[in-house]
Amino acid sequence: MASHLRCFVLAVLLSFAFVANASDVVFPKKKIVVGGKTLTVEVATTVEQQAQGLMSRASLGSDDGMLFVFSNEETRFFWMKNTLIDLSIGFFNKDGKLIDIQEMKSGKGLADTALPSYASSNPAKYALEMNKGWFEKNKIKVGAKLKINP
Repeated sequence: MASHLRCFVLAVLLSFAFVANASDVVFPKKKIVVGGKTLTVEVATTVEQQAQGLMSRASLGSDDGMLFVFSNEETRFFWMKNTLIDLSIGFFNKDGKLIDIQEMKSGKGLADTALPSYASSNPAKYALEMNKGWFEKNKIKVGAKLKINP
């Protein structure tokens, strides 16, 4: 449990460090396939990109989102600091299998201390943030596969 707390605290500290330079963060795009549905999403692989995430976005297109790619598989913690829209998040294991889907409420107007933390139910290597309800709307359920095109 102490390891999880350290990871969360590190994520919080990193998000503070990178907020000032948010406009400098650039996200490459990649085509992915989730449960048979092909999407082009922004990809966050660096600590800087992952700390910025979808902060300050006023909206997302219906099939737009962000894929977080981590170097290892472990329990992942997300929060909605400076995130203006509600999101759905899907967590995938190292084999690309969808292991958990959660709905995350906008952090708009909340103090950092009031923001909930959304933890993956099992260790995850990937996380996909989409508009609220996207997984349900597209009938993508736990067990679906993620494929990242080169």
